[in-house]
Amino acid sequence: MHYVYFAKSLKNGKIYTGKTTKNPEDRVEEHNSSCNAWTKNNAPFRLVYFEEYYCSADAGKRELFYKSGFGRKIRDIIINNLD
Repeated sequence: MHYVYFAKSLKNGKIYTGKTTKNPEDRVEEHNSSCNAWTKNNAPFRLVYFEEYYCSADAGKRELFYKSGFGRKIRDIIINNLD
């Protein structure tokens, strides 16, 4: 299974958009353990949303969409409707 997920920084409210084959909750825990510079500076994170895909290419396209200008607007609408 492939996942696209949003993790919200509890430090500053920034949203991390990622793609993984791991369980999204486990992946966010890896971010919280400071696995790269960006997540280290913005941790801790909370998983707020994820989508499942069977195809890696579909997940990759969806991740790129959510990182685009219009995709960010859709991402923000999704997140705001969850709270």
